Amino acid sequence: MPDAITTFGLIALVLTVAALGSGIVERAPISFPMVFLGLGLLLSGPGLGVIEIGPHDPTLSVIATLSLALVLFLDAVNLRFDDIGQDWRIPMLSLGPGTFATIALVAAAAWFILGRPLVEALLLGAILSSTDPVVLREVLRDRRIPRSVRRALSVEAGTNDVVVLPVVLVLIAVATQQAGSLAAWGTFLLRLVIIGPAAGAVVGAVGAWLMANADRRFGIRREYQALYGIGLVLAAYFAGDRLGGDGFLSAFAAGVAVTYFNFELCDCFLEFGEIAAEMAMLFAFILFGAVLAESFGSINVGAVLLFGAWTILVARPVAIGAVLRRASLSNSARGFIAWFGPRGLNSLLLALLVVEGGVAAGEELLAIAGLVVLSSVVLHGTTATPLSAAYARKVAAETLQEERESTATGLFQHDGREAPRISAADLFQRLHAEDERLRPIVLDVRSRSQFQHDGATIPGSVRVLPDEVAGWAQHQDRERSIVAFCT
Repeated sequence: MPDAITTFGLIALVLTVAALGSGIVERAPISFPMVFLGLGLLLSGPGLGVIEIGPHDPTLSVIATLSLALVLFLDAVNLRFDDIGQDWRIPMLSLGPGTFATIALVAAAAWFILGRPLVEALLLGAILSSTDPVVLREVLRDRRIPRSVRRALSVEAGTNDVVVLPVVLVLIAVATQQAGSLAAWGTFLLRLVIIGPAAGAVVGAVGAWLMANADRRFGIRREYQALYGIGLVLAAYFAGDRLGGDGFLSAFAAGVAVTYFNFELCDCFLEFGEIAAEMAMLFAFILFGAVLAESFGSINVGAVLLFGAWTILVARPVAIGAVLRRASLSNSARGFIAWFGPRGLNSLLLALLVVEGGVAAGEELLAIAGLVVLSSVVLHGTTATPLSAAYARKVAAETLQEERESTATGLFQHDGREAPRISAADLFQRLHAEDERLRPIVLDVRSRSQFQHDGATIPGSVRVLPDEVAGWAQHQDRERSIVAFCT
């Protein structure tokens, strides 16, 4: 366990390196997970000997728990039900058959390549089926990439753990024989999928309602609202865990409740919460790097690297490729989505749950998952910038199918109806109507490549990318007519 002074030094390292290196990371083919995992390996016992830490260390447990609880809560809040109403097919396809197909393919490799028993192989399959939004951060912020593609990746990364986590918890119970009889299994599942999430939902709904009313009546300062949000996440985790459920699922349910009941948390909490979660995750990467440096000697590195290659290069691309076979996507977009399913901190946190759950081979499974995560962080981190740039050049050169959609579900909808059209003369007359309220908004929704190749514009027109029209329209006067042109 790091002493207090070492812990202060590590916190200082996270804050300063993250701030100073942010500009470089955004432009170079590297990522923060690469940087901080590397720092953890460097500072570990086998390295410089600054950090002496093991998988059972309480500091690692606290930081890991805080990170995952915050991430799950923020993922639920940021999904928004108005978006989920449009994007329900992506969770159904990617997180249903897609996730379970990935689990099966990874588990099969763990069985045949590593010779792990069935339950351990399934545990590795579930752990390594979790995708990490941290590695995807720069990809998801790149507006050169069509929104429908970014949306498909963000919805999957934002909800993937909610599908994988119960599978991991059930497999831990199987491996440790926590529930022997049918009645015991019924009680276990009841607490896991009903009581825990219900407790989190109550905490989220009541807590957000209290803050909304208190702020409206008394006026709560923004900094206190930000801290209140962190308290809400921890309270949801505590309530779910104390009632015998899972605290992480409770934290996610709290975020869902806030969104579902439309209680608006201050944007200051979302900003502060995202920053706090990111700093906690980067700190956790350092600690996990130090832990993994101590554990790699217990595994067959060559076999695990072969297993990792199958997991990264075959399992997810095949599973997600099958899911996307009927989507309205260019081949470039299919490959882009299939490739960017990086393993990262979420997989390490799930592996840590296996260790803390008392699975006999837990530390060995953590080491295996850790080496695969390290490989994924390097591969996906170094390819994020160049592949995003290459795809963006493709988008700039020609109009692709995915540019016409602003939501992920739109990729799977094939609506042959045409929008009503008006002539140029009719548009001219409307633009010169005496009543200004009758003049339409002229929307330039040409694709990126069309806009770049044709410099002509209609005077007074508003430029909006075709995949961002839905978001733009949410903030417009619904009584005002809109005329869009795309050629």
